[in-house]
Amino acid sequence: MPSAPAHEVIVVPAAGQPGHEQLRQQCYDVRIDVFHREQGFPLETEFDDYDATATHILLRLTPSLKPVGTIRCVKFAGYYKLTRLAVLKEYRQYRFGRALAQSLHDHVKADARASGLGPPDTAKVVAHSQIPVKGFYGKFGYVPEGEEFDEDGAPHQKMVARLSLSD
Repeated sequence: MPSAPAHEVIVVPAAGQPGHEQLRQQCYDVRIDVFHREQGFPLETEFDDYDATATHILLRLTPSLKPVGTIRCVKFAGYYKLTRLAVLKEYRQYRFGRALAQSLHDHVKADARASGLGPPDTAKVVAHSQIPVKGFYGKFGYVPEGEEFDEDGAPHQKMVARLSLSD
């Protein structure tokens, strides 16, 4: 595997904070490229009510600041949901998906510790994985739960991880 180009992973500032709109739009642009243009999902399914309150994480190259990956974290009562993980096709060889998932996990752990969400020693994270990438989530400790199901016209599997808050 070639070495990854210089990059940074940043949490998009909360709504109302400087840089929020511009950085969130860069996350949207990556999602549109991957899910709509590359994978053919309808554009209207790409955005939902959770975008306004979710935590968006952006991976971009440095020093150009070109956005190449994103992931979204939605907080629910008792668990977090990993959604919209996307890396531009030409950059997948650098394992940027791993960096994004780890950043989301770090965010979840910090937030769970601060808010007391869930059991005192773990935080539950749920993902709806496209079937071809179930193995990716398995590398992070996600396990399948329930039957496969259709989401936006593609087969998916609910995957669940319980992150330790003690490390």
